[in-house]
Amino acid sequence: VVLSTHSPAALKVGTQQIIPKSLASESKVTSKGTGQSAETSKRVLKVRSLVESLSVPLVADAEEEAEGDLESPGTLRRGLRSTSYRRAVVSGVDFDSSSNLKKKNRMSQPVLKAVVEDKEKFSSLGRIKLSKLSSNCCCFTENAVLYQNYKEKALDIDSDEESEPQEQKLDEKVVFHYKPLRSTWSQLSVVKKNGLSEAISQEERKRQEAIFEVISSEHSYLLSLEILIRMFKNSRELSLTMTKTESHHLFSNINDVYEASKKFFKELEARHQNNIFIDDISDIVEVHASSTFDPYVKYCTNEVYQQRTLQKLLATNPAFKEVLSRIESHGDCRNLPMISFLILPMQRVTRLPLLMDTICQKTPKDSPKYENCKQALKEVSKLVRLCNEGARKMERTEMMYTINSQLEFKIKPFPLVSSSRWLLKRGELTAFVEDTGLFSKRTSKQQVYFFLFNDVLIITKKKSEESYNVTDYSLRDQLVVQPCDSEDPSSSPVKNTSAMLYSRQSSAAHLFRLTVLSNHAGEKVEMLLGAETQSDRARWITALGQDRDGQTTDRTTLTQVEIIRTYTAKQSDELSLQVADVVLVYQKVNDGWYEGERLRDGERGWFPMECAREITCRATIDKNMERMGRLLGLETNV
Repeated sequence: VVLSTHSPAALKVGTQQIIPKSLASESKVTSKGTGQSAETSKRVLKVRSLVESLSVPLVADAEEEAEGDLESPGTLRRGLRSTSYRRAVVSGVDFDSSSNLKKKNRMSQPVLKAVVEDKEKFSSLGRIKLSKLSSNCCCFTENAVLYQNYKEKALDIDSDEESEPQEQKLDEKVVFHYKPLRSTWSQLSVVKKNGLSEAISQEERKRQEAIFEVISSEHSYLLSLEILIRMFKNSRELSLTMTKTESHHLFSNINDVYEASKKFFKELEARHQNNIFIDDISDIVEVHASSTFDPYVKYCTNEVYQQRTLQKLLATNPAFKEVLSRIESHGDCRNLPMISFLILPMQRVTRLPLLMDTICQKTPKDSPKYENCKQALKEVSKLVRLCNEGARKMERTEMMYTINSQLEFKIKPFPLVSSSRWLLKRGELTAFVEDTGLFSKRTSKQQVYFFLFNDVLIITKKKSEESYNVTDYSLRDQLVVQPCDSEDPSSSPVKNTSAMLYSRQSSAAHLFRLTVLSNHAGEKVEMLLGAETQSDRARWITALGQDRDGQTTDRTTLTQVEIIRTYTAKQSDELSLQVADVVLVYQKVNDGWYEGERLRDGERGWFPMECAREITCRATIDKNMERMGRLLGLETNV
């Protein structure tokens, strides 16, 4: 329950109550005449809506303040009681003023404000002239919603449910608690004024919401790109701290990406301006995805250089780090790190298929619009595939040359570098080796370092972080891997080792067997290997094994999880994930790791359980499987 000063509970207690001083705002502005008796100290409430506040910032006066000195620590600031309640029960949501926002990094949550709708100042996309909106689409005010804080409804696993807020009286204060403050199609003033939302069917209204979300999210994305270019790329002070090559690796062709987005938004905006009830945007999406969006492929391909360059500059260039920190703390950047701006093109391009799929889902299948939407979805899926392949190919090539330069062959050399070869997993393991003496047998352990590629396993001994001696290698199809039950010593291929292996408190207690049917010399080799953790053993067994569960497993029987925290892959067998991604789980290891398949593109890998939340709603699970079928089915036919 959210209390307000008009509620019976509040009126019983009184209009003046003692609250923590930290909840009281001391900022004042000169009040404007509104036909009511105005005090000299009134709070300014600024709306963080996306499209509704494009041309005119919404500033409304608060309701009458409590009597007495407003700066007194014992005076209640109206509207803050509900805020204090939310502070007590909601974690991770920032209700502080904009000045305090600079002190905190809240990438995933917007600053939440009370909203008072003003009929005269509240303007919508449907009522703004095209020329006026175009001239204002790049004006970044302090209260504009950035794409980092914009969560597309299409990414919500329950997006098909009724979620629009109930209609509020115009003179009431509405507090938005946890959703980004942005307008939906139904909330547009022109839609409300003409009663369009009630005049159409519920399914058509949902379709209009999905279409409008493509437009509004593109606008938000465009705002963030403009800040990236204006505040970071065009900063002379920042450019002086690095070389031109480093600058190019950081920002690549971001200007071309921005221009492509600008053209796309301009056409979407014109379609919306022509008629508030949009018939279709599939034709616009298809054309731009097949031609205008080519710069995205180049930008995504450069991702590996971008990340490495940024990490190097932050670690070795104090001047760069100092200037960057100063720029990030600027009000226009909302205290968001530069990396959150740099990754936006990758995020945007991967979200487009989901947005288009939502429109497809809301369009009747017997309608010509459905086929148009499917064709647009096909084009954006192809674009995502090209971007993924470009980024992956560059990263794999770079890594292949690096590893090849670090290997020293003590045996017959193997030609490692190949355009069709890539690294699957690398890491150190403990190998248990049986030594046969004159009167007894004993088992010793030694460290080995594996480089597992998609077609070959290179076995080495690590000399240093950048040097490895190759002792053996084998084609991947010559490998047979089996787990060892640590409670069953007889499962070990090495005889008479149970007393030592299983009673010792070893750092590599999680064992598995690897049989090399034919190594570099054509010999059969059996190895007993130990990993440091249970999940590390599971990951090695999965990587070394030839059979992929995904080829035989019925996906409809798998557990689904929703990602609640962004995760960036740190190893080759891991999966990078964004908030709201849905993943199908193939394996669950007790020490906190999942192996899963990303719904939006079928990519597979490992990620921490703490980043995910299990989906239990049967209807949602079924909808996710239908979406995966559309996305992957279309993409494979490109």
